[in-house]
Order: sequence, then C-alpha cells, then structure tokens
Amino acid sequence: MTRLLAIVAIAVLAHSAATAEPCPGNADALGTERVLTVDAKTTPRVGRKHFPDTLPLNDKELVLTFDDGPWPTTTPRVLATLKAECVRATFFLLGRNADAHPQLVRRALAEGHTIGHHTYSHPLLNQMTPDRAEAEIDRGIGRDELAAYGQFRTTPSTPFFRFPGFASSQPLLDRLTQRGIVVFGADVWASDWLPMTPEAELQLLMTRIVQAGRGIVLMHDTKAQTAAMLPGLLRELKKRGFRIVHVVPDIGPVSH
Repeated sequence: MTRLLAIVAIAVLAHSAATAEPCPGNADALGTERVLTVDAKTTPRVGRKHFPDTLPLNDKELVLTFDDGPWPTTTPRVLATLKAECVRATFFLLGRNADAHPQLVRRALAEGHTIGHHTYSHPLLNQMTPDRAEAEIDRGIGRDELAAYGQFRTTPSTPFFRFPGFASSQPLLDRLTQRGIVVFGADVWASDWLPMTPEAELQLLMTRIVQAGRGIVLMHDTKAQTAAMLPGLLRELKKRGFRIVHVVPDIGPVSH
C-alpha cells in the first residue's frame, strides 16, 4: 500500500506540474515549462559530463538538480527560492543527511520536487568491489525512502541515481540498468565545491549554460554560496529565455 501511495503521489505531482496555474504572488516567475518522464529502458544514462547522451531537451531547456542534501542551513533557502519562482527540481540525496533531516526530504517532496539518490555517505564507488558499492547505494536508497515515505526499501520510488564524483564502473552501471534505475550525469555544473562568491558562481554558471544551450544543471543545496546565488540565477534564466523542465519517472499504468 505504501508503495502504491508513493506511485500515485508521483503521478499527481507530474500532472499538477504539467497543468500548473500562474505562479501565486509572482506573475513574472520563471516557472516550470513542462514535465519529462524518464525511463531506464529508453534513457538509462544521461548527461554528457559522464555519458555520450543526455535527456531529449529542446534548445534553452534546463533540468535543475541538486546533490548532497538535505542540509538544515541551506536546503530550506533553496526550497524557498524554488517555491517563489514555481520551479521544480531534482534532489539527489545522501542517505545520512536524509536520516538526520527527514522533515526536509518530506518538504521537498510535498513541494513537488523529485527525490533521487546519491549513496549513503558519498564514497567513490569505483574504488569499491561491485557488491560493496551496490550495498552502499542500497543503504542510501533505503534511508531516503524511509525519510520520504516512512518505509525502508531498496527498490526506489523514483529510480534516479547519481554517482558521487561521477565515479562509476561498468559492472555497477550494468547492475543499475538491470534494476531499471536511470543514472544521471550532468551537462552543466556550477563547480560550487570550490570556494567562490555567489556573484562569481552565477557568472561562471551562466557562461556555461549559455555555451551548452540546454541540459542537466548540477548544483549542491549544501553550499551557502549556491543558496545565495540561486535567486539571481533564476531571474537571469528568465531574462535570457531559458525554460525549466521537471523530470519524473515513467511509472507506467498504476495497478490496484
């Protein structure tokens, strides 16, 4: 029953994003242009930073993603900014942070964002045996699922995963494909693991976005500079005619 409720919730969020009304209190909001369903059968690995192919996006379409959260001092600021602009994003969670801050996981989910997975403790998985690496992946999925839906399970409600540091291996990629889990790389990244001012990060990221023209954008909601930079980024994207695409899993028909 819990699994069914999670699937229905995803379907409702996808529908509401696709039919959203003008952004309350912000007539000039960036908004979310459309919803894109993603399935491992057709797009098992996406993002040209990591793989040859990416999502089927049109010119000036972006998917916003955030890694490593949730974090109590920065994730709420990121969520508030996204809500003010009616923008929906994908959060690739660390299981240990989901454990520590489950209320933020549930808030992100309730506000219409997609919950993906990023291991439990952020090790470089290509330096582990495949069995140990998959156990680390599953531990993260389980803790994320517990925080979001109240049930520990290693079959994710949203089968989206990103490797820490993009450190994959072919055996692990094959295992995730067999499990129907889409692996996300990125097309554009903020380099916000490096110390810089919000203004410098905005300039760097916008330069890369304009050069790429479309794609999956990688940021970290654990970084104060990114939380501070995000309002300016969304305004600049609106000004330059970029549009936001929200990715959700292709859940297929719901059986009762």
